[in-house]
Amino acid sequence: MRIVLGVTGGIAAYKAALLLRLFTEAGHDVTVVPTASALEFVGAPTWEALSGKPVQTGVFENVAQVPHVRLGQNADLVVVAPATADVLAKAAAGMANDLLTTTLLTARCPVVMAPAMHTEMWLHPATQANVATLRSRGATIVEPASGRLTGADTGAGRLPDPDVIRDAALAAAASGERRGGATAGGLGETTGREEDAVTPSGALAGRTVLVTAGGTREAIDPVRYLGNRSSGKMGFAIAAAAADRGADVTFVTTMQPPADLAQRVRVVSVESALQMRDAVLAATPDVLVMAAAVADFRPDHVADAKIKKIHGDDSAPVITLVRNPDILAEAVRQRDAELQPTAPSTNVSSRVIVGFAAETGDADGDVLHHARAKLARKGCDVLVANEVGDGVTFGQDSSTAHLLRRGSDDVVTVGPAPKSHIAAALLDLVADLVPSQ
Repeated sequence: MRIVLGVTGGIAAYKAALLLRLFTEAGHDVTVVPTASALEFVGAPTWEALSGKPVQTGVFENVAQVPHVRLGQNADLVVVAPATADVLAKAAAGMANDLLTTTLLTARCPVVMAPAMHTEMWLHPATQANVATLRSRGATIVEPASGRLTGADTGAGRLPDPDVIRDAALAAAASGERRGGATAGGLGETTGREEDAVTPSGALAGRTVLVTAGGTREAIDPVRYLGNRSSGKMGFAIAAAAADRGADVTFVTTMQPPADLAQRVRVVSVESALQMRDAVLAATPDVLVMAAAVADFRPDHVADAKIKKIHGDDSAPVITLVRNPDILAEAVRQRDAELQPTAPSTNVSSRVIVGFAAETGDADGDVLHHARAKLARKGCDVLVANEVGDGVTFGQDSSTAHLLRRGSDDVVTVGPAPKSHIAAALLDLVADLVPSQ
């Protein structure tokens, strides 16, 4: 695969060298296009040694080969990592004042951008608007990680690890091939053929979408609770992707959402399964995505005061558990009681409901075996089966998910890939199920 790797002027440029090596060691043909500022951080000899090709930044070098047009036209994939706030703004505005920005304008292939900058710059409304614009044109934006930044600063804006960017890039390239080839995802010209177009950003425009996220906390006493390992990241990604596509999003969550997401959706904060149940069943959205990790059990009694450890007594309190309500199953029953299916023969309902299953597989069957059984049992329209385990899925930025649809034996497997890409694939499927207005 012919990859153009754009590198912009940020301290994280050194990570792009590691990304370049991942691509070249996998056999890809990589042309590095740094900006002039990027060369202040990592020099041209490094890029040339790792790629085996000369590098240039301007449009007046090798003019006879017309590189400012040819690079984008001939690429199978364009990746920009790190993508500074400056290059995001230029790309969103369609500016073309160096080789990288002209390449972005002429690219007819999937484009993946991995922003990296200080938190204040990332959360600035201008940057968020530019990101939304780029996504609306089909670009894949790899959400920055949170962590140590330049100096003593920490927060959102850290460039994701190279393997996360690689996975997102290869997934975008594969998605582009499935959707009709080079035009899918590009920021430049398209063929105009309807079958080549990506799902538009407004595919869910005018629709109401409710997304749940995070693990519920079931109180034992005022201090302690029963919980699980869910980080809420999958729900964050789905809510953001739905908002990108023009939906009116209600986000029912046990976690604190990122500041940029909280500005774009209606946040309903809950803690327990019972609180989440009340919030979900009180709503009647066009699409319900139950991404939360809802506890199956809760203590049958919550102590009014902290349960004390009695010194000299080795005994421990006995906590009796009771079942929590099955929110997903109740939502399906409520939907079926209130709304008549608009097209029963095609398994399309007036309200699309998506469930999640965190599975490990066991002696009785693998992940897909248990997922199919849960889909049949719950009656939802789509089930997302996540492979989970120690250090897998929970708390991670990437995952592997299997998308199952009611009434179909087909399974769409996405990953390993960033959760933002899984969210996009899920909403592609959901958009096909929502009846036309």
